[in-house]
Amino acid sequence: MASTLEDDLSNLDIDADLASSAPNLRKNLHLLSPHQVALAKMMVNMGQGHLFEHWAAPGIDDEEKKALFDQVAKLNLSYPGGLASYIKNARELLADSKEGKNPFDGFTPSVPTGEVLTFGDDNFLKFEEAGVREAKNAAFVLVAGGLGERLGYNGIKLALPAETTTGTCFLQLYIESILALQDVSSRLSQGECQREIPLVIMTSDDTHSRTVELLEYNSYFGMKPGQVKLLKQEKVACLDDNDARLALDPQNKYRIQTKPHGHGDVHALLYSSGLLNVWHGAGLKWVLFFQDTNGLLFKAIPASLGVSATKQYHVNSLAVPRKAKEAIGGITRLTHIDGRTMVINVEYNQLDPLLRATGYPDGDVNSETGFSPFPGNINQLILELGSYIEELTKTGGAIKEFVNPKYKDSSKTSFKSSTRLECMMQDYPKTLPPSARVGFTVMDTWLAYAPVKNNSEDAAKVPKGNPYHSATSGEMAIYRAHSLILRKAGVQVGEPVLEVFNGQEVEVWPRVTWNPRWGITFAEIKNKVSGSCSISQKSTLVIKGRNVFLEDLCLDGSLILECVEDAEVRVGGPVQNKGWILEKVDYKDTSSVPEETRIRGFRINKVEQLELKYNEPGQFCFKP
Repeated sequence: MASTLEDDLSNLDIDADLASSAPNLRKNLHLLSPHQVALAKMMVNMGQGHLFEHWAAPGIDDEEKKALFDQVAKLNLSYPGGLASYIKNARELLADSKEGKNPFDGFTPSVPTGEVLTFGDDNFLKFEEAGVREAKNAAFVLVAGGLGERLGYNGIKLALPAETTTGTCFLQLYIESILALQDVSSRLSQGECQREIPLVIMTSDDTHSRTVELLEYNSYFGMKPGQVKLLKQEKVACLDDNDARLALDPQNKYRIQTKPHGHGDVHALLYSSGLLNVWHGAGLKWVLFFQDTNGLLFKAIPASLGVSATKQYHVNSLAVPRKAKEAIGGITRLTHIDGRTMVINVEYNQLDPLLRATGYPDGDVNSETGFSPFPGNINQLILELGSYIEELTKTGGAIKEFVNPKYKDSSKTSFKSSTRLECMMQDYPKTLPPSARVGFTVMDTWLAYAPVKNNSEDAAKVPKGNPYHSATSGEMAIYRAHSLILRKAGVQVGEPVLEVFNGQEVEVWPRVTWNPRWGITFAEIKNKVSGSCSISQKSTLVIKGRNVFLEDLCLDGSLILECVEDAEVRVGGPVQNKGWILEKVDYKDTSSVPEETRIRGFRINKVEQLELKYNEPGQFCFKP
């Protein structure tokens, strides 16, 4: 056995100093497979001998020692270039951080080229139709690695109801929206075979099994199981100091502490999965990336995709108007003194000083439009598939990383707690060549952006006039958007009233919701509303079904309309009842109120409604 140990040690190629720094590893080498010995060599050579300092003598904790190398192997495989690259990158970034190096040094900002759309006008409708035609050539990627803990919700965020009138969860809303796009795109492309639009969901250890369970329990919300692929994101090693020594797990000395690497991992996962080439071979042209709790997003996607197709953008960032210094990143063109250019998101706390340092003495200020000329980034991307594959073939999907250590003091020699490298999905354009066509599409905030990410207490502390981004505001934004869309279609919609829920003052519009099949585009909705229709502020309107037409409807109360695919229903005349009432609840009442209700601050008391269900094919008319 001794000669085998010496052979293994010579294979490790560790010099005397390094060997002496890992004597406990030497004693336990016989436990390791040849592959694990190679990993041990790499770890010691990369200055990670401290991981083995506390190893017990052979015969004690042997399975735990092997398990550490199982973890090392996993960390090595899941990072482009392996753990050695991770440690090397970490040392460079930590050195830059300690020196206070400015990542934008040498760059001058300017306003990039993009398209600013006004909902419902001819230009918007033109792009919307182009986008719907193109939708059959698209694939969707949902980044969903997070739990709802920050919201005060213990489930996965995808399972959270987007609104409580119907209880439709975010994942159902997204899948039904994709299916509605698939249906409309196929109908516009008569004669072509119907193509299924693929959906990829990036999960994590925290969300994977629960996402599978949510899909399977609900029969994939109408999608074919083969349309949906799940890619699980792995975590990365934590770092203890500026030398990038890997941190041991405080709970287990035989494990490396790990944390999430960020949603930028989605690019490497897609590349390694082989899916991009499968899609390209099937004739797909676009990949659309979106995040897990924005209930408005799909109202903006058709027109944005139309912009990508018409302008032939390689990268199109969806954006909203942004007030100067607002806490949302700005999409910016950066030009380096060496001639390099890129169009990228610059975080709001970096944009103002960058402008001031490069010839804009007033920094980030509003233009004559009342908004900053740098549109607000909402982390939704549309990428042209061919150029995306070309780029990832060069990079392996690796995204420019950053590190954000919390130092104990101004010497910047030690951390308050371990840190790690992070990467962001929207930083993909940083490595693109100057020839890349990178633009943006700006939509009204009310139409495109209402993320749900803050808990009730944090939201209540937000200064007045700034967005809450809570479950309360997210639900109210859905009702507002639907009400404004119907207004644009010619419906008289009652003015909202102000209410306070969970310490947040919000506009309460009529509670109007519809299944995406009823109207995924404004053009569809306009065609389904005619005559003189009105909806009072206290009303609730729920539409489930594709062929529902509102003709001279006067609603003052609650109306639920549901019909099967082959039924055509025309509804009009006066509908009046006591309706559904919003009742306040206390978000601290953990004993009697479910958490998905508590985090909104209200429940719906369904006092009275008219419910019309049409379960048979045919043509129907309801006019009381």
